[in-house]
Amino acid sequence: MHARDHRSIENWLIGNDGEIFGAATLDALCRRLIAAGVPVSRASIGLLAMHPETFASNLLWHRENGSETVTRSHAIATSDVYLKSPVYIIHQGVDSIRRRLDIENPQLDFPLLTELLAEGATDYVAMPLRFRNGQINYISWVSDRAGGFSTANLALLYGLLPAIALRAELYSAYELSHDLMNTYIGRRAADRVLSGTFRRAMGERIEAALLLCDLRGFTAMSERLPMEEVIETLDDYFDCMARPVAQNGGEILKFIGDGMLAMFPRDDASQTLGAPCRATASALAALEELDALNRRRAENDKSPLKTGIALHTGTVFFGNVGAAHRLDFTAIGPAVNAVARIGALCPRLERPILASGRFAAQCRAFRMQSVGSHVLRGIREPEELFAPHGAQVSSSIS
Repeated sequence: MHARDHRSIENWLIGNDGEIFGAATLDALCRRLIAAGVPVSRASIGLLAMHPETFASNLLWHRENGSETVTRSHAIATSDVYLKSPVYIIHQGVDSIRRRLDIENPQLDFPLLTELLAEGATDYVAMPLRFRNGQINYISWVSDRAGGFSTANLALLYGLLPAIALRAELYSAYELSHDLMNTYIGRRAADRVLSGTFRRAMGERIEAALLLCDLRGFTAMSERLPMEEVIETLDDYFDCMARPVAQNGGEILKFIGDGMLAMFPRDDASQTLGAPCRATASALAALEELDALNRRRAENDKSPLKTGIALHTGTVFFGNVGAAHRLDFTAIGPAVNAVARIGALCPRLERPILASGRFAAQCRAFRMQSVGSHVLRGIREPEELFAPHGAQVSSSIS
């Protein structure tokens, strides 16, 4: 029975049946194990991540509640929840951990075991999932049957480890590639690159609203402060600028020193507001976040940060640009040049936000007021510029 069950489940794991190994696949695996006589009541797979906000991704399964995916932040790596857990020991290279919980004086050397015992668990087993790159992840099994897992049950679970590790590694690689691409080039660009847009000059023309922000006084600050404090300040500033962009469906194209360029495509069917209105909402929210940050900085006797935000709309080429062996997926075109020129006027006009006339005409959800016509560097005809009502002159500009 064991050999037949092993072959059946292993063939299913390494075959093409089912999706990439996720929570649904863990659910199907546990149901197959139960059908094979393995008394699994709970299971967990932990996969280490390479993400600025995520330490690991956990696939969790419960016999009554089904499966789910939970992400763990980097804070957990220094917490007792992790450091006093069987998972930490597995990550250190231990082959496996088994604890019988239905015996007299069970070994409750991890807080998790006390919790499981209180819930009626009788057996706990944690095993390493070893990837070919040397990374050690884990899978754990819990039983609530009297007597726990039998020797045959454990033999089946151990025998399936290589196949489970293979499927989990494919899933991890898939998630890793998407996470890294999303982190470094943005979701929209990542989707295009991973779907085949990876050659030079490949791309598309997109109608979009553009947002460019610039941290004022950065050069003087970087010469005055230790580099570590400069980096920390930049991170805080970019959090203020980037968070509203993401919340309003925008795409951050790149960070340029102390500046950030983002776009809001007009063809985004998932958004109810038009692209210029979403860009304006992002700019106003960014100023509010920066003001809140400056209040916190003042409490620590730090000088306020000042910014200027430019808004424009137009057609951009969104795709690959660069050398044959080193490409950048970005947006270029006259509209990008124009938004940079508009941003350069923020300090002179003492406005935290400036928008082009074309942008203002398309942004009907916000009241715009003219601040006059001005010559943009490199552009012959003067451009009438506008400021959204509510973006008052404050400590957020220089």
